[in-house]
Amino acid sequence: MRDLGAGFSYLLKGQRWVARHGKQYGFGLLPGLITLVLYAAALTALALWGEDAVAWATPFADDWSSPWAGLFRGFLTVVLFALALLLSVLTFTAVTLLVGQPFYESLSEQVDRDVSPDGTAPESGLPLWRELWISARDSLRIVVRAAVWGALLFAAGFIPVAGQTVVPVLGFFVTGFFLTEELTAVALQRRGVELRDRLALLRSRKMLVWGFGTPLGLAFLVPFVAVFLMPGAVAGATLMARHLLGEETAGDDRDAAAPEGEVAR
Repeated sequence: MRDLGAGFSYLLKGQRWVARHGKQYGFGLLPGLITLVLYAAALTALALWGEDAVAWATPFADDWSSPWAGLFRGFLTVVLFALALLLSVLTFTAVTLLVGQPFYESLSEQVDRDVSPDGTAPESGLPLWRELWISARDSLRIVVRAAVWGALLFAAGFIPVAGQTVVPVLGFFVTGFFLTEELTAVALQRRGVELRDRLALLRSRKMLVWGFGTPLGLAFLVPFVAVFLMPGAVAGATLMARHLLGEETAGDDRDAAAPEGEVAR
């Protein structure tokens, strides 16, 4: 349980870091604003024409007596919009990081230099186009995994009682895990850690990951909050990546963040 608090502390440390570095924070806002406009346009279109799309997809209900056709299609429209919101939360970080790759790479490097005892930051040594390709490829893989989990949770939502209690809680933890993977990928990819190894690393410290990503996922449900938290989330994820890899961090009680009896990995 101690790891839950440690994960949340890294989220707070990231927000404090960007608060002290206003220029980096300002640049870090731009990708989130661009992505927010795109998502808002897509969700607005779904709200306006989602009912028509459901009616087109359910021609078999045309001959149903009133009010059953309307109730059935209304239910499907609500479910479709709810699923779109869930996928928006799951994919917002991936799309924002892809749009803002150069911005967040620079921010993450600044964090590394600031907290590294020797003032240096790991570099991938790859050209920008190669980094963008790897980031897009890995983000797509994560989005596919997230979509599969979203579909499973959506189906489980029809289970009486559990679907309205347990499943939403599981959904937030799944969201938190994938958000953390996407955010730590900025720092870990720069260190040459492949996707499979990143996932294994995060699974080895699930409580730490959930402590960081689950509160962030909940915050992302509030309109516009994701845009303002993203720079700090990238900074905090960089600090947590250093902790997971056992890198020394100046002025940070890294060992105190590890569970009792466990060495920081």
